[in-house]
Amino acid sequence: MAAQQKYKFSDIIADPIINERWEKVRRYFFLRESTYDMSNRCNIRCDGCYYFVGEKQFAEENNSESDWRQLFLSEKERGITFVVLAGAEPSLVPQLCAACYEVIPLGAIATNGLKPIPKEIDYRIHISVWGNDQTSQAIRKAPNMLTRQMANYQGDARAVFVYTFTPFNIDEAREVTEILAAHGHKITFNMFSAPVGYDGSLRHTPQSLAKTRMMMRELLADYPQTVLFSPYNIVAHTNEKGLHDLFSCTYPRMNPSTDIGLGRSFRQYRTDLQWNRDAACCVPDTDCSDCRHYAAGSAVVTARMYRHATDPVTFSAWLDYADTYLAVWVRGYEKGQNLCPAFVNPPPND
Repeated sequence: MAAQQKYKFSDIIADPIINERWEKVRRYFFLRESTYDMSNRCNIRCDGCYYFVGEKQFAEENNSESDWRQLFLSEKERGITFVVLAGAEPSLVPQLCAACYEVIPLGAIATNGLKPIPKEIDYRIHISVWGNDQTSQAIRKAPNMLTRQMANYQGDARAVFVYTFTPFNIDEAREVTEILAAHGHKITFNMFSAPVGYDGSLRHTPQSLAKTRMMMRELLADYPQTVLFSPYNIVAHTNEKGLHDLFSCTYPRMNPSTDIGLGRSFRQYRTDLQWNRDAACCVPDTDCSDCRHYAAGSAVVTARMYRHATDPVTFSAWLDYADTYLAVWVRGYEKGQNLCPAFVNPPPND
């Protein structure tokens, strides 16, 4: 058997197409993320919601705009350049979101989309979708949800719809994607990741992961202008192993190192403006062994760049992932055509 060719990084990026994409994504290496629970209230209650698990749901809600502004000033001072506003439902406290935006203008808001976020808050808006309107009624107890979400964000370039796959809504993803495409919206994909102690039916099985992989692949091929995803995103998020087992999670909750990267910089603030390093990750109280969350992958996979810099194909797959991540999370970033159409296996987790 012939020995596998070994590439220097300079050899890989000597390819002009790879180099162009590399130069595009590396301009955003300055991003340093933390997340913030803006409210402990929500206008719906979903089966499997991670927020109403663990201690964070009981944190006292601080509604002082000046306190939040001061927190963000201190966050900016310590080097945070990108924020994710979440919680139960951040759209219920738009004045606090606005105070944050005034200090750190790069970020994203995770919302259920039933209450529009004022346009002067020019963050990326992630609107959660868990199926068609019939499924949303059953799981999220909200009628006509997709219809209302689209009406609130029609023509709004901030918005991207985040479709969370469960074992029961896989086939509905085509219906939802068709509707969103017809109305000019963008969609990306997420995987249901069980909260700690969750014993419901939404946890994925090997069979549902395989079926989801096929559906994602079909939708990416059929709706390339609508779907913000790549083949390597599909591989990473539908693997039978979770993200931690595949890539070693870099968030503080699973990463004891404080030397570099997220282990040193990332914090997850609760509604009382406090944080706990032992619990800090992008989706707190998720069962780490089951985590395939799109938000986790945006940091966990992209942090393993050099592990992917083994050959042009594998590095192209990583570039596609980074390009997708930036298009989903960063306002105004335009996703390019995927460089690697094949399913590439993740490099070994040494």
